Amino acid sequence: MSTWAYLAGNNAAFTAVAVFFGLLIGSFLNVVIYRLPVMMEREWQGQCRELLGVSEDGKHAAPPPVFNLITPRSRCPHCERPVAALENIPLLSYLWLKGRCAGCGAHISLRYPVIEAVTGLLSGIVAWHFGFGWTAAAALLLTWGLIALTVIDFDHQLLPDSITLPLLWLGLLLSTDTLLVDSATSIIGAAAGYLSLWTVYILFKWVTGKEGMGHGDFKLLAMLGAWVGWQGLPVIVLLSSVVGAVVGISLIVARGRDRNIPIPFGPYLAAAGWLTLLWGDALTARYFALLGISA
Repeated sequence: MSTWAYLAGNNAAFTAVAVFFGLLIGSFLNVVIYRLPVMMEREWQGQCRELLGVSEDGKHAAPPPVFNLITPRSRCPHCERPVAALENIPLLSYLWLKGRCAGCGAHISLRYPVIEAVTGLLSGIVAWHFGFGWTAAAALLLTWGLIALTVIDFDHQLLPDSITLPLLWLGLLLSTDTLLVDSATSIIGAAAGYLSLWTVYILFKWVTGKEGMGHGDFKLLAMLGAWVGWQGLPVIVLLSSVVGAVVGISLIVARGRDRNIPIPFGPYLAAAGWLTLLWGDALTARYFALLGISA
C-alpha cells in the first residue's frame, strides 16, 4: 500500500501528518509575520527615496541590503547570533532552550511557540474535518494564510495584499472545479464581500468624516467570500462584528484604552471566515433559523 493510499484510508494518520507539517509551517509563519511588514515598509521607503532621487543620508540612492523571507538568516534580536538549525525545531527547541537564547540567554518571546502550536492544532482540525484530499490541502493553505494575516493585523494594522490577493484568486480558481463552492457562488461571494464593507466604509466616512476601517478588510472579506460563497457572508460579518465589539468594549473598560485608537477588524473576520469554512452550513442554518427564515 502506498503512502497516499494509507493516508487516504486512515484519517487519524493524515491528521497526525497535518499537525506535524502545521508545526513546521508555524515556524515559517513566524518569519513571515515578522519580516513581511518590514519588507513592505522598506519597499515604501525605497519608493519615496526613488521619487526624491536621494538616499537616507541625502545623497544618491544606494541599493539597500537584501532582506526577504529567506535572507538574512534568523538571528537573536539581542546579540545578533544566528539561530542554528537544532535551535529552530518547532516547540521542542523552545522547551530545550527553556525559552532563552543559547548565546546571550535573553528571553525568547512565548509567542513563537504559541503560533507554532496554534498552526499545528488548526491544521489537525482541518485535516480531520475534510479528510485526505485536495479540499483539505486547499483549506490548509487558507488556514495558514489567515493565521499570518491575523497576527500581522494585530501587530501593524496591515493586511498585506501579497497574502490576501493570491488567496482571493486561488479561491476563485478552485470554484471552477467546485472544490468548495461553485463558480457563481464564489464570484458573487467575492464581489458581495468587497462591496458590503466598502459601502459601510463610505457611509461611515460620509456621516463622521472619519475612516472606519482599512481597505485591506474589504479585500479580506472578498477573499473569504470567494472561498465560502455569498451564503456564508452574513454569518462571517455577524460573528466578526459581535466578537470585535465585545473585545473592543472590554479593552476600553478593563484597560482604559482610548476609544479613538483603532482596533484591527481583520483578525475577527479571519476567525469567523475559518469557522465558516469548516462549519458554514450549520452556522448558516442556525443564523437563518434565528431570523425565522427557511434556508
